[in-house]
Amino acid sequence: MQITDPIADFLTRIRNAYCAKHDSVDVPASKIKREMSKILVDEGYVRRFSFLADGKQGIIKIILKYNEMKVPAITGLKRVSKPGFRVHSGVGSLPKVMKGLGVAIISTPKGIMTDRHARFERVGGEVLAYVW
Repeated sequence: MQITDPIADFLTRIRNAYCAKHDSVDVPASKIKREMSKILVDEGYVRRFSFLADGKQGIIKIILKYNEMKVPAITGLKRVSKPGFRVHSGVGSLPKVMKGLGVAIISTPKGIMTDRHARFERVGGEVLAYVW
């Protein structure tokens, strides 16, 4: 099956797994999805992820994070830049998600990073998603 927006599919699979209270979710692998998964782990939104080679493109297995009352660590995921409408932001106008409580994932010339890291590196780029 051809997916026209793999990043939106990645975020939707995570969102649906949290809504269904699953312990983990498997998504088709790509470099950008691996980098986004690494950001989600570093920011504390998921426990961990691992790459599983299957002879094709591979699979990323993401272990989801809940508190002791089974409340998800992620309350919201939003795809910002879409294939038909790209959203770019300069270093001076990088978005703050939930007034700094959330994180924006930015694709920059220096790689995929959070909005905080992009401000530190003084670089702008394409705003991929918001996570809070």
